[in-house]
Amino acid sequence: MSSRPDLPSSCVSDDETLRQKTPESKPRHSSLVKLLFDRTRVDQAVENHNYPGSGSFEDPFVVSWIPDDTGNPLNWPKWLKWTITMVSAATCFAVAFSSSAYTGTIVPLMIHFKASHTLITAGVSLYVLGFAVGPLLWAPLCEIYGRQIIFIISYGCYVVFSAACTADNGVATLLVLRFFCGTFGSSPLTNAGGVISDIFNADERAIAMAFFSLAPALGPSLGPFIGGYLSDGQGWRWVMGLMAIVAGFFWVLDMCCAPETYAPFILQNRADFLSKKTGKVYISIYEHQGKADPPLIVLKKALIRPWQLLCFEPIVLLLSIYVAILFGTLYMLFGAYPVVFQLERGWSAGKGGLAFLGVAVGMISAIPTIGLINIWYMKVTKRFGNEPVPPEYRLPGCMLGGICVPVGMFWFAWTSYRSVHWMSPVAAGAPFGLGMSLVFHSIFSYLIDSYTIYAASVLASNAVLRSLFGAAFPLFTKQMYDNLGTQWASCVPAFLSLACLPMPFIFFKYGPAIRQRCKYSARAAQALAMAKKG
Repeated sequence: MSSRPDLPSSCVSDDETLRQKTPESKPRHSSLVKLLFDRTRVDQAVENHNYPGSGSFEDPFVVSWIPDDTGNPLNWPKWLKWTITMVSAATCFAVAFSSSAYTGTIVPLMIHFKASHTLITAGVSLYVLGFAVGPLLWAPLCEIYGRQIIFIISYGCYVVFSAACTADNGVATLLVLRFFCGTFGSSPLTNAGGVISDIFNADERAIAMAFFSLAPALGPSLGPFIGGYLSDGQGWRWVMGLMAIVAGFFWVLDMCCAPETYAPFILQNRADFLSKKTGKVYISIYEHQGKADPPLIVLKKALIRPWQLLCFEPIVLLLSIYVAILFGTLYMLFGAYPVVFQLERGWSAGKGGLAFLGVAVGMISAIPTIGLINIWYMKVTKRFGNEPVPPEYRLPGCMLGGICVPVGMFWFAWTSYRSVHWMSPVAAGAPFGLGMSLVFHSIFSYLIDSYTIYAASVLASNAVLRSLFGAAFPLFTKQMYDNLGTQWASCVPAFLSLACLPMPFIFFKYGPAIRQRCKYSARAAQALAMAKKG
């Protein structure tokens, strides 16, 4: 019986540690076609590797990444990593774009179906409500069946439901289809961040995460003017058709360019393949360390844990509320901008949609800003040496963004008078877009670093809450503007964001003490410490 080398003893050790078992050396590369279709990634080197264990039920071979492993996503060439990143971001962009492009069809749909503004606007709210339902389903299914096949099936259904929206089957059918579009389309929003963490090490993924964070925020900013112009010129069916065409194009592109990246799924398939071929017993290192739960347990945890985190972890609750308010504000603007630029200034739907370009410019400018913040963060990392950097050092971006958001919203509110040149309220969207992107990127990074082994559940709880806000805000926007007036109605989200402004400063100072007193964050810190020792 061969001796077993030392392995990390903790059953809850950090995924980041497990994923980086491959020594740093120049890896061999497999073709993209092989990576797309071969889920085991077994070659001669993998078969002949001397795995720890004896191959019996009592002492199985433990399968992990081997040196220069061609199947390890961390070893893939940079061109492939960035291709996967951009394609994954594009699928997120398409889903987010469709959430707001629909607003360009609201008036034509009201006329066509003889329905109220609130009823037709529900098409936006139900779509975003699907973003709250989807993560609870797609995240655990990806843990069981891998990211690739779940994306292919769910996004394929999203394309079908998007195409079905072009039919004239009544307003009720349209609203139901929009809900299903949001539910099935949320799969890349849920899992694209996981794909990026699969293929980049922690110190490499800041810019990739910036692109991922930008895509679902930039899409809603570009949707209104594209949807508005197309609706003015060709009618509402062409807008629905464009959504389906864009989604279908990126669906095919992703299938052709994005292999399976989820390490536990790949290693489990590899272990099963080796067991069948050799007659010996192989298990993955994740199963060996108790990280591979049965499917029912995975589903149960996915459905229950996000709510536990929201209820019992003040960091998760407060920062999720902050993100939710900004996300709801973005979707509130889809109702506010038509009031300011179309009703009060007489612009067409297409021209009114161009006002969102101010927000888009701000979001795009967040990428170089995040790059500069990351340069500072890398200096902090070197200062800590081999010690882990406290998660609180992810918060400066939120501090800066938190100042930009209320500045932009108050600017928009008090320059929205018809007597003020249109460039001023349009330009006010830039600091809002910049601030929102910085807050999102900073908070997501902080939560991931704080909760490590619970990161998927934390992000799911965040997605649920922000989607509920995004679904609710458009439903009362028109009534709020009618009752409060344009200026004071626009100040409401500004005051809400101003109330959230102290959060990153408070957590930067008291975050370590708060995390020690919170059940899940304390467990995550212990698991990370044990993994480092292992």
